Amino acid sequence: MYNDNENERSNYEYHYSYRPESGEPIPALTPVEPKKRGRGKKIVAGVLCGALLIGGSVGAGWMLKDVTGGRGETQVMVSERELAKVETVSVSGGKVLTFPEIYNANVDSCVSINSSSVATGYNIFGQKIQQEAISSGSGFVLTADGYIATNCHVISGASSVQVTLNDGTTYDATVVGSDVDYDIAVLKVDPGETMLKPVVIGSSAGVNVGESVCTIGNPLGELTFSLTHGIVSCVDREINLDGTPFNMIQVDTAINPGNSGGPLFNDHGEVVGIVTAKTSSAGNGTAAEGLGFAIPIDDVMNMLKDIMENGQVTTHAYMGVSVDNASRYPQTGVRSGAYLYEVVEGGPADQAGLQAGDVITMVGTTTITSSTDVTNAVGSKSYKAGDTATITYVRDGQVYTTDLTFGSTMDKPQTTATSSQDGQQQSPDTTTPSDSYPYGMEEFFRRYFGGMAS
Repeated sequence: MYNDNENERSNYEYHYSYRPESGEPIPALTPVEPKKRGRGKKIVAGVLCGALLIGGSVGAGWMLKDVTGGRGETQVMVSERELAKVETVSVSGGKVLTFPEIYNANVDSCVSINSSSVATGYNIFGQKIQQEAISSGSGFVLTADGYIATNCHVISGASSVQVTLNDGTTYDATVVGSDVDYDIAVLKVDPGETMLKPVVIGSSAGVNVGESVCTIGNPLGELTFSLTHGIVSCVDREINLDGTPFNMIQVDTAINPGNSGGPLFNDHGEVVGIVTAKTSSAGNGTAAEGLGFAIPIDDVMNMLKDIMENGQVTTHAYMGVSVDNASRYPQTGVRSGAYLYEVVEGGPADQAGLQAGDVITMVGTTTITSSTDVTNAVGSKSYKAGDTATITYVRDGQVYTTDLTFGSTMDKPQTTATSSQDGQQQSPDTTTPSDSYPYGMEEFFRRYFGGMAS
């Protein structure tokens, strides 16, 4: 060993290998006094203790004696910081809340939803069998007397629905009504004398990109009342399918199957959207993360109230016609358009002067080439009950126009589907909610994004 301090040179011994010449006697070796033990341990213990003191200089500590003989001590530092307490607050809209405060203020207003349905099929022997299917979702309390909002696809086809609160209380729920176009539904439970705690509805119009948002939901159907948060990635994200627009709030908040129907909260704890979908992959199969969507609450709040009062959305535009592709009726002389094979007596189309056998070629400024175009144009959310549109049509080889004022779906006669000439099922009304968007949002996300939260 080597030391720069000459005064300490006597503390070190130098040992060399000695190889004697042939025949030379081996010299006697002077015994070396052994070094004192424990010095190295003290140095190591001192370094360790110093490292612990530096790394945890704030806080109290507890010590563990060295079991090898008590010649050293091991110290673990424990923080003396007082645990934070979450203040119970009420959502008033006038104060920005922390995520713990938002959760504390709203968790009792959120619900997990479990629905069951019976699927009918056939086994390998051709025997008819029935199997119960269970699905889960989320929702939130609209009113103290038991009205609850969720997604339409969460309860679609359900034979029974149960709603569970944060305290474990479970209610049997009745489906008041739903709307496929906007993927919304309203449930009703009877809380008895114990009133429920409703959320505070905010405005999605004030949501900006970059703002903090969070949701409380039921991911995977079993991780109940989980809070996830993120930011707004885009507002008014327009998603189109065959001309039908869906304006969504895009977020990077973690959304998984079971979160659908849950509330999207802003940083004031107000509901600004309804969580509806998560994309897992792009159309080309590319994996996608951090892409979630919520329905702006401003777009559907009046519809939710409409369902609560009338059992359905009554503002959907109603035209009162049954249509088919004009190409199937060569006698009209029109190759493309929507052929009217039925006009409901007394309906909006009848009042506008349209007749069976007419071929619609335009609705407003939208060109009509097939029966589907009429369905999409009327059900595109561009028109609602009471709106007026100019209809361009062909009759006996002449082109005419007429102004048609759309009625409400409440005025639609309750009739069953009829068959067209090719045997396919046709709707007697092209403007009912179920027909105005034939695929539904779940099918849309399956086609274009590879999946959708349930």
